[in-house]
Amino acid sequence: MAEQVTLDVGGTPVTVTNPGKVFFPALGLTKLDLVHYYLDVAEAALRGVRDRPMHLKRYPNGITEAPFYQKRAPSKRPPGVETATVTFPSGREADLVVCDDLADLAWVVNLGCIDLNPWPVRKQGLDTPDELRIDLDPTPEASWDDVRQAALLTGEVLDALGYRSYPKTSGSRGIHIYVRIEPRWGFAHVRRSALAVGRELERRAPGRVTTAWWKEERVGVFVDYNQNARDRTIASAYSVRPTPDARVSCPLDWGEVPGARMEDFTVATVPARLREKGDPAAAIDDERFSLEPLLELVQQQEAEGQGEAPWPPNYPRTPGEPPRVQPSRRKKSS
Repeated sequence: MAEQVTLDVGGTPVTVTNPGKVFFPALGLTKLDLVHYYLDVAEAALRGVRDRPMHLKRYPNGITEAPFYQKRAPSKRPPGVETATVTFPSGREADLVVCDDLADLAWVVNLGCIDLNPWPVRKQGLDTPDELRIDLDPTPEASWDDVRQAALLTGEVLDALGYRSYPKTSGSRGIHIYVRIEPRWGFAHVRRSALAVGRELERRAPGRVTTAWWKEERVGVFVDYNQNARDRTIASAYSVRPTPDARVSCPLDWGEVPGARMEDFTVATVPARLREKGDPAAAIDDERFSLEPLLELVQQQEAEGQGEAPWPPNYPRTPGEPPRVQPSRRKKSS
């Protein structure tokens, strides 16, 4: 194949370099195949990233080599690619890529971005998330059915609080559940709200769901509340994941969750599913919800003695936060 090809993407020429480079060896799936997949699902994929600053997780040689993360937008980029200036937990600032149209999408895939990793904010409000993310991550001992059951319980909790939520497979081992929220609160409040959901799940399903930050204390399905902290990202809807069979992080109807199988959603199957079924998350932007019901749950849990939980190590310490030391090490030093 030629060293490069130029595609007409919505009237904008986009050059794909090394189009024949194989990104998924077991499938023979090339970089150009990946670009065509994203163009096939572009309307739905853009719903998860439009107006959002994005980390570029680049696999220049495909999935057989470890990726590298490029947070700062490349200095050489097409004139139509916008950026947004974000502030990291350290206080440093950087311009991140904002992927807003088909040409932007094709361009980031050409850079080797197999999956798309946006912040939960829009460029219009970079310090106030408009997306609550519940990341259900199974421990090694947990089964896929455990994840599905935890997801269904999460849906019940959110529904009882008055939220409309949208589940999707992670494309890896877990399930993500999104709620669009009013962009009125900062990252700390949204993170604490995700922790409150996790603690309610723990209360309802003890031993099956956990918010324990330290791996040695986890059982069942872990609710990774820290995915709502500033500078943390999750693969967005319709992102391809770096698995041998090119699985996709695919939105589901709630009725599909009990029988969903991760291996059913791949580059080979998702475009046809989208054409035939439509996007289960098509209405996600139709309504934004207040965080207040969850903040009330936070207050209730605090009154019961459930205060702050650990942050990742590179974040400033928070008042009332437990020690950032593994419990087993804490016991040895005491």
